[in-house]
Amino acid sequence: MARDNVLLDVENLYMYFPVTAGLLKRKVADVKAVDGISFYIRKGETLGLVGESGCGKTTTGRSVLQLYHTTSGKITFNGQDLTKLKGGALRKIRRNMQLIFQDPYASLNPRMTAGNIVGEPLLIHHLAKGRELREQVEELFRLVQLEPFMTGRYPHEFSGGQRQRIGIARALATRPKLIICDEPVSALDVSIQTQVISLLMRLREELNLTYLFIAHDLSVVRHISDRVAVMYLGRIVEITDSDELYDNPLHPYTQALLSAVPIPNPEIDRQRKRILLVGDVPSPVRVPPGCNFHPRCHMAIDTCKEQLPEWREIGQDHWVACHRA
Repeated sequence: MARDNVLLDVENLYMYFPVTAGLLKRKVADVKAVDGISFYIRKGETLGLVGESGCGKTTTGRSVLQLYHTTSGKITFNGQDLTKLKGGALRKIRRNMQLIFQDPYASLNPRMTAGNIVGEPLLIHHLAKGRELREQVEELFRLVQLEPFMTGRYPHEFSGGQRQRIGIARALATRPKLIICDEPVSALDVSIQTQVISLLMRLREELNLTYLFIAHDLSVVRHISDRVAVMYLGRIVEITDSDELYDNPLHPYTQALLSAVPIPNPEIDRQRKRILLVGDVPSPVRVPPGCNFHPRCHMAIDTCKEQLPEWREIGQDHWVACHRA
């Protein structure tokens, strides 16, 4: 499929955090949180970004928003290179890019009412005030299936699912084009997760939103995503359509992740082959040479230990970075 109608285009993104030591705080190493990744998201599409904890998913999302000053790379949003913007110009374009946080308990100010939390972006960007502000906040509450009379309550008076809905309403306040969902359901009960996912899917259709959906639960990602990118130790190892990834995983890491996803049918679950990864995830301070997955890979050969695998398109819009694929 051609790369048409692209809203966000990330090219060779690196995000290194310096490690310092001694009284003079000299730099002795780098934490390679994001180590040269590229991807794009079309308008109205949901790209799922999956991987183990600590692989760089959240850092990728925050780098896209320029909450971190990236080490190098190019982030093009709606035709503008975000890495070259600063101050007022960056703040203006951030109206069109919002973030839904992972923890609904920690991401809401306990001293502010729910109405003030949702209305704050409208005030900051000078989009509404007075009666118009109240009306827009009430409409946002209805949009996420909360009653308008709840605007005067404080965060502690809401359940976890309701708090996450407040976070979603806050993200929608400025009518953004792109929303980065940073594991928005991982802190919720399973029954509430389904409701929030359904809400996000409905809002995407009604408001023509584009999502970067970050998660570690592959079953959730399959449900909401059009395409899926698999990330390991700061690098994307495979990216393709959602159905293609689950039906035909090519990278050994993707195969291992999918083999661990529970299947409701016990007979099928007993018959399938599980892939157990040996060892632990290496430190991002000391990334292995060559393919960074080779110390844990059951298919690794000598080439994997020496050469960084190149991106190859194997099949229709199915890209993988693996010597053995």
